[in-house]
Parts: sequence; C-alpha cells; structure tokens
Amino acid sequence: MLDVFGRRDYAIISELVEPGTRVLDLGCGEGELLAWLRDHKNVDGRGVELTGASVQKAIARGVSVYQGDLESGLDDYPDQAFDYVILSQTLQETRDPLRVLKGMLRIGRRGIVAFPNFAHWRVRVAHLMTGRAPQTELFPYDWYNSPNIHFLTVLDFEALLGKQNWRVERRIFLAGNREVTLLPNLMSEVAVFLFSGG
Repeated sequence: MLDVFGRRDYAIISELVEPGTRVLDLGCGEGELLAWLRDHKNVDGRGVELTGASVQKAIARGVSVYQGDLESGLDDYPDQAFDYVILSQTLQETRDPLRVLKGMLRIGRRGIVAFPNFAHWRVRVAHLMTGRAPQTELFPYDWYNSPNIHFLTVLDFEALLGKQNWRVERRIFLAGNREVTLLPNLMSEVAVFLFSGG
C-alpha cells in the first residue's frame, strides 16, 4: 500500500481516484492530497479549507484552494461539477453531516469519505475503564476541546448509506498500517468509503 504524506487514508483515497478526473477535496488542509493527485494522477483538483494558514500553504503547493466553510460552500457548485468529492477525517466535525453528504453527491458523481471509527475496541475499552470520554492515540482530545461533534461508527455510516439508498462501491478499513477484513466495526480505526447516489 502506498504511503501518501504518512496517512493511510490518503493512500487509500489516492488508489480510488481515477487519473485525469475532476476532484474536489473538502477540508483539504494544506493541500497535500490534492498536490499528490495532481502530480501522480493528473487530476484537475480544487479544495475548500476553513483555516487561513492551511489555505496559504496549499496555495504555496500550487493547489487551487479557497477559504470557506464547506457546509455552506457546497451550494455554490453546480450539479455534477466533479467526478469525485473527497471528505477525509472531517465528516465527524461537520454540524450537518447528512446535508454535507447529500451536497457531495449533488456536485460529484462519487463521494469518498474517510472517518475515524468511534467503535474501535481501544475507544470502547478507554470509555469502559475510565468512565470518561475516551482518549486514545487516535482521539487525543479532551471532551471540551475536541473538534469531533458527531461520534459515528462503521455500522452507523453503513446504516445511513442504506437509508439514503446510496450505493457502496468500495469500503476499506484500516488499523494502523494494515487493512482490516474481520469485524471492521470493532477492529478498524479508520474507515474509507467510495459511494454514489442511488
């Protein structure tokens, strides 16, 4: 498996994106993934990022990024403007995840979502043993300063996809540097889904 900027979710996403496609990365950070996709897959990439300092670093990489709130910014894009809309490690931080996911599928043919699995066994054990909001290597925040406002699991996301009649094209589960195939809701730390409208 590739290692893209030290992030396995980026490596999986980079494998899912076809060369020469149009890509929008929501919450793109400093634009590392978009720059990699541009350089290795010849994608026409755009990004949306809230933090000004990250936008400046993305632009310095030569990536087209604008500063804005991804939740309200999706309304500005026309239908089916992109082949892929990516949301990596950001869904759990959005105020209205369903609106974001619907917007992704309106403006893109396919969505790629990567998120931390809050049902991973270490999170469960931390919660059970301490009786407090879990803190692990993957979730190092205190409850009061965590950017995470929705604590979703693999099963939660799959249930939502089913309820919306969205089609799962690929699902990949990761624990550290390895892919998980057995009991992903319990064993995976990160889930990556490629999905499309019903």
